[in-house]
Amino acid sequence: MTGADDAALWFPEPPSKPARLLPPLALAYIGDAVYEVAVRQHVIARPNLRPHQLHLRSTSYVSAKAQATILSLLEPELAEPEQDIVRQGRNAKSGTVPKNANVLDYRHATAFEALIGFLYYSGKHDRLRSLIALGFERYEASEQK
Repeated sequence: MTGADDAALWFPEPPSKPARLLPPLALAYIGDAVYEVAVRQHVIARPNLRPHQLHLRSTSYVSAKAQATILSLLEPELAEPEQDIVRQGRNAKSGTVPKNANVLDYRHATAFEALIGFLYYSGKHDRLRSLIALGFERYEASEQK
């Protein structure tokens, strides 16, 4: 891992390969977990901490439709290597689609999670945090309309 904004992984076990060589679905797998933590911190930072409210707010950010929307709002900001990861994640064939998501949203959500996983495993945590924060900001603004 190189770069000015590098940070260690949360736990001391790096992936078996460099991030750029991991399959997109493996990146999406870890990206899902990293994004879930970001969402939980985001909703806990808001008022009304009742468990049911936390769950409702969280699900509004982690659904395939929400993730697909957030990705579309972030795409103009992505660097070319990030766009490549998104493309690979979108084209990855997972074999299943959840019953509560359409195929297009699910593929875009997988692409978003792959991007999150790539940034996490690449040690680009400042970039990861800034994209997630910008995604939250733009998504919330789009929901107000």
